[in-house]
Amino acid sequence: MQSANMLLRRIVGSSVLPFAAQHGMKKDLFPLSRTLSLSLCLKQDKSCEPSEKLDLDEWKKVMKSGLQEEVSETVSEPKELSSLAAARETLEMWRLAGRAVPENISEEQLKTFMECPSKSAKKKYLKYLHLKELHKKNDKRKMDEKRERRLQAQDQASKTDETKKSSFICMWSSVMDKAYNWRAAQSMIFGQPLVFDMSYEKEMSVREVTNTVRQIVLSESCNRKSVDPFHIHFCNFKDDSLYHREFIKQYREAWGKLLITVTDQCYTEIFPKEKLIYLTADSPKVMKTFDHNKIYIIGSMVDKTIKTGVSLAQAKRLGLETAALPLEKYLLWSTGAKNLTLDQMMHILLTLKDTADWKKALEFVPKRKYCGFVNKPIKELKKTLDLINTLKLGKGREEVQKQFAKSYPKK
Repeated sequence: MQSANMLLRRIVGSSVLPFAAQHGMKKDLFPLSRTLSLSLCLKQDKSCEPSEKLDLDEWKKVMKSGLQEEVSETVSEPKELSSLAAARETLEMWRLAGRAVPENISEEQLKTFMECPSKSAKKKYLKYLHLKELHKKNDKRKMDEKRERRLQAQDQASKTDETKKSSFICMWSSVMDKAYNWRAAQSMIFGQPLVFDMSYEKEMSVREVTNTVRQIVLSESCNRKSVDPFHIHFCNFKDDSLYHREFIKQYREAWGKLLITVTDQCYTEIFPKEKLIYLTADSPKVMKTFDHNKIYIIGSMVDKTIKTGVSLAQAKRLGLETAALPLEKYLLWSTGAKNLTLDQMMHILLTLKDTADWKKALEFVPKRKYCGFVNKPIKELKKTLDLINTLKLGKGREEVQKQFAKSYPKK
């Protein structure tokens, strides 16, 4: 009998209980297995003690205890679930049923929903939340539409403004180009000549020639936009030279429409020598005033190695008068050579021609090359120059800086 009991327990434990657990039937089979085991035990006891009677009251108590455990397990399961989760499941069921339920509900609103005294109150509260959510969605949609309309209006306004500005700019540029060309055409008849000497191609590399042409292009543009432009002459200009090719690259189709005079002749063959003045930084003679009756010559040369004396030798060979800008007279020169670019020379000459003011003209000199304008007597100027020299040597640097600050306070 014991072997049969053990066999039954093995069958139930190995096959019946796993199958019931897999299909959710473990609770239903628990009382059955218990009754089977108890019945076997009772049979065993009966076989062992045949004179003893079966107590039906004890059997009923055992069966009732199994049922009570099963009921207690089924009743305790909902208590383990969260009340909020249960309320959310209820709301989801109502939503699927087609009732007016909000899509998003907070925990506070859910607690308020659970505290409602009746089912009708719960329905009214959910309907209120649903309508409130719909109003919010409607307001957001209206705001988005309004924002889109405003952005579209701004885009249209910006496009119209751009078209107006572009049309105005095009009209203004065309009108100003006509005015500038008219001034340049007048300067070719009545203007003061200004010569660019184009005979330094052999003295420069290809890169230096390119830089020279760029500076001349800037000079021509500055001259064309001035109030009283010069009549520009390109003298000693050879066809199919480096100068010529670089000018074609810069101007392209406009090269043949420039209101300037281009010639392969030397300036001494076009103008009288007594009117020519060659502007070079190596000249011992300093230019004092701008003469409107003279014809100034600028050497079209950019040298990275600063070849001194090249333009001065050219002027002496031709027997021309030379002059240098009075940079040391008006500026406290600090560093670098006293060579200026061609476009800077053009700005200086145009300002002198219009105003005859050296201070205004020399404002086009780069600020890095000088400390300031001379506005004190020569004796004090020599003192400041001595201070600058000692400052460069590094002797008594702090004292020199203090003295220089006292002599030239910053305004």
